[in-house]
Amino acid sequence: MPESPVPVHGYLDVMFSDRPQQVISIGELPFLIGRGKESGNHLVIDDLRISRKCAAISAGLDGICIEDRGQLNGIFVNGKPTHAGTLADGDRIRLGKDDGCQLVFRLKPEGHFRVEAVTKLRSILGSLGGDSADELKGLRLLLEATSLLQSQLPLESVLAAMLDHAIVITHADRGMLLEPDGSGVLQVRVGRGRDAKSLASETMNPSRSLLARAIELGSAVISEDLNLADRNLQTALSVVVQLLRSAVVIPLYGAQFGSADSTIAGGRHQLLGAVYLDSRRTATFSALDRQILDALGAQAASILHNARLLEHERERQRLEQELNIAREIQQALVPQGLQDFPHLAVTGIHRPCHEVGGDYFDVFPLSDGRIAIMISDVAGKGLGAALLTTMLQGALSGMTLGVEPVKVFDHLNRFLCERAAVGRFATMFFGVLDPDGTLEFVRASHPSPLLLRRGEVSELCTGGSFPIGLVEQASYKAARIQLEPGDTLLLYTDGVTEAEDRDRNLFGVARLKEALGRYDGASLAELQGAILGAVEGFAGGASQSDDITLLVVRYQRPAGSQPPMS
Repeated sequence: MPESPVPVHGYLDVMFSDRPQQVISIGELPFLIGRGKESGNHLVIDDLRISRKCAAISAGLDGICIEDRGQLNGIFVNGKPTHAGTLADGDRIRLGKDDGCQLVFRLKPEGHFRVEAVTKLRSILGSLGGDSADELKGLRLLLEATSLLQSQLPLESVLAAMLDHAIVITHADRGMLLEPDGSGVLQVRVGRGRDAKSLASETMNPSRSLLARAIELGSAVISEDLNLADRNLQTALSVVVQLLRSAVVIPLYGAQFGSADSTIAGGRHQLLGAVYLDSRRTATFSALDRQILDALGAQAASILHNARLLEHERERQRLEQELNIAREIQQALVPQGLQDFPHLAVTGIHRPCHEVGGDYFDVFPLSDGRIAIMISDVAGKGLGAALLTTMLQGALSGMTLGVEPVKVFDHLNRFLCERAAVGRFATMFFGVLDPDGTLEFVRASHPSPLLLRRGEVSELCTGGSFPIGLVEQASYKAARIQLEPGDTLLLYTDGVTEAEDRDRNLFGVARLKEALGRYDGASLAELQGAILGAVEGFAGGASQSDDITLLVVRYQRPAGSQPPMS
């Protein structure tokens, strides 16, 4: 079942070896830690050493717990490797084996907040210079309302109890809590009467004029006698027909609970809803009544905010589950543990920028003894790119049946162009290597593979070409090159050369050629690791915006075979 957000009073000291220290508040649990916002992380650490799903701080049976959710090389609490464990105030958390980033967990005692709350309530009463029975009753109601936030009651019950408290304080005939629907119109979610019972649906008819005035002002509207209100409110049809004499409307905005992401375009705060109370009698509100109403409004805003967080968390977990399924399918399609062939050694790696990516590579034998190698990059990122990648893989699998690569490219191009609504295109390189070293290849605007031969690095092909799915009239041609024993080909996607450092400089083709040339004669695994290391070293922990994919192949002539006659 999805985890429900749980309020908590704690924070993390985030300490970097090469950056200023940060203090991050833990407002609720679960609290997710990792690289990139797209994974739903609350603490985002833009560092390639940090996994996208790194760790989570959550509520456990024994207190606040930390859980490893996939951090490379694990997490360590006070120097000890930990998969899941309880946290205490002052515990030091290391992410992975590197000391570049450490977290110190801080937790204030719960009693501190209780004392603070009681002190504030006493100061309110003292500032008003009295301790009458009515004032004490109002404070008691506020304390009871506050305790509702910590209860395990269903949300509707909590909201109903909050309205019951507000009705008692204001002596209203009825109270309602409204939330905006999909079009932004406020609709009644909970309605209560003076008898602490739910209102019948036909009686849930709040004054839209009063609601509109409160939203227009962006603050509470408290009218003790509507006959003394301005002319527009006095003559409003809803006020006249329902014989209303007093009303309270408290709009609930994100700013009331300080949410960093509660603002919308234009700098205004997002409207969460409104508390509405009215009566057919005039009313008298003391200064304390007004303060208590404000406090109840803040409590209601907090409840709605937490409810939305819970809905968002459930939706996030649902999407995460679907993305996990998509990622598992995509990872299953990407070759795992590439095997060597009699005349070809091969290795490759695919690192998606998001949960799923648009890069793909494959190596497979053909029926005539040749080996096919290919790499592609679908424009865009995420699930849409991954879906098109999967479709392309299915189409390319037909090449194993002897279909000519150029014809397949032409067919794929027409197929995508005829379905313009897909809005995607792909770059691709496809080659077929004969045992004698003859490489026949077709290129669709993909970066040219690099050829490492006797310590020299060159580009395999030059000139332009169209991506698949961009221009319907595009045609593709095959080219040939003769490989020599020991020649190494590096196939890559532009996520490698367009990797950025913290100053937005690109890694570039020149650095890639330099990194490749330094490892002539090294094993393919060493060469691949060195290139990835060069990219990561250049990026310096900066967050990347594109998938990184490498495919490294080395031609080795089988024993007894002869090179082709020139």
